[in-house]
Amino acid sequence: MNQSQKIQNPETSVPKTPQMNERDFINDQLTTEKYMTASYNIALNEASNQTFYQDLATIFKETQDCQRNLYNLMFKNGWYSIEQEQPQKIQQAYQQFNGYKTQLPYTVQ
Repeated sequence: MNQSQKIQNPETSVPKTPQMNERDFINDQLTTEKYMTASYNIALNEASNQTFYQDLATIFKETQDCQRNLYNLMFKNGWYSIEQEQPQKIQQAYQQFNGYKTQLPYTVQ
């Protein structure tokens, strides 16, 4: 059985105290930005006015970019890690979702 590997940078140390440290603050911001992008996505889906939709889309993009920058900062400092998936699982998922195309009324070529 193959074990998945963690992909992570060396962790930048922060004080281990009851007070919030730099990692805690950035993690809190990242969580907030993730929540906001999810909320803006719902608002975009439900916007009935084109001008309002365009304004929301601009704000959504800025919020999404901020979320990505915070993620990159967390990853760079070793405070966020990801698991490397095994190639056979990636291939299996690809085949599964590629098979769904046959269930659609039309496919984009």
